[in-house]
Amino acid sequence: MTVAKEAGIILIAPHRFPNLNRERALAESFGREMVAAEDQASFRSRMAEAEVVMVTPYAKMTADEFGLLRRCKAVVRYGVGYDNIDIAAASRVGVPVTIVPDTASEEVASHALAMGLSLARRIPQGQSAIRSGEWAGVIGLDAPKLSRLQVGVVGMGRIGRLVAKWWAAIGAKVHAFDPLATFSEVPMATLKQVLEESDVLSLHVPLSEETHHLISAEVLRRMRRNSVIVNVSRGGLIDEEALASALRSGHIAGAGLDTFAQEPLPAAHPLRDAPNTVFTPHVAWRSNTSLDALQEQAVERARRALTGEALPDLVTG
Repeated sequence: MTVAKEAGIILIAPHRFPNLNRERALAESFGREMVAAEDQASFRSRMAEAEVVMVTPYAKMTADEFGLLRRCKAVVRYGVGYDNIDIAAASRVGVPVTIVPDTASEEVASHALAMGLSLARRIPQGQSAIRSGEWAGVIGLDAPKLSRLQVGVVGMGRIGRLVAKWWAAIGAKVHAFDPLATFSEVPMATLKQVLEESDVLSLHVPLSEETHHLISAEVLRRMRRNSVIVNVSRGGLIDEEALASALRSGHIAGAGLDTFAQEPLPAAHPLRDAPNTVFTPHVAWRSNTSLDALQEQAVERARRALTGEALPDLVTG
């Protein structure tokens, strides 16, 4: 006599979505239970039952979590970044990991461009002066005009290409570096050239062992005086304490950050009172269409996993 295997659950990591209507409808259509974890501990406690694990930025899939999986058909990551997922551990246990890479490229790229323009034109300095009761002083005398502004883009994936294209379209000089991608839209340069010869440095690479603290204290010292940095990728790309010091010393003229190594940004973090900054709380990807697209595409990948169809955008390690 064959005993039917009990159905697994669709496990969703701690999240900040307005609702899980799509995920709940998927679970109901397959006769599965949907479980939305409240924290990492509750997320981890249901791993053995999970048939599909849907991961947000607010939880981790470490080797320990992967070791608990018993029936998992796929891990689906809402969004493109997967630094919170141990890909090597996933490979060891034979669980595919799929990401959702292209639901907000335009939003993130426009956010980076807006931050870069604001910083290049010294808008934070002007706002700070008015709020403190001062006036123009020397604000803006160190800023290159747009047609002479050298913009460096690190990472020429979907978002980086848009950023480079838009900066070039409005008249800036643009050069870019990517260790893997080939491109012809803007001049290719070495990483050293992009880091040291840019007035605006825009970061668009994933976080990995190789890119952790890509912008270190040493790199900051070698960057152009009065240059600015934009990071809408991952906070760990920058040594944040070193950046705070460089901002206070005036060597770096400004920083636009949508991501931080620890989120939310701690109350006592040195960047909080660093001058000439534009900060946003990891919302560069948001628009009135991006959230729907993100959840729809993540749910579609979960559906494919449950039906045994091929999964797109697989990550291998």
